[in-house]
Amino acid sequence: MSRWRLRALIVAVYVVVGLYVAWVHDYITPGLLRDVAEALLAVFLWFLVLLGIDLHIG
Repeated sequence: MSRWRLRALIVAVYVVVGLYVAWVHDYITPGLLRDVAEALLAVFLWFLVLLGIDLHIG
């Protein structure tokens, strides 16, 4: 395994463990995930927002 792949694997494991710990300690909640999803939709589909389409989830 090359050095680059090993580093990428270590970073990926670090991020996954960090996400799990944040979820368990309620730093990441379903409401937060919904808000982030709405924001990402608005950023990537901004032209629909300008046309008056509501991108709110739920």
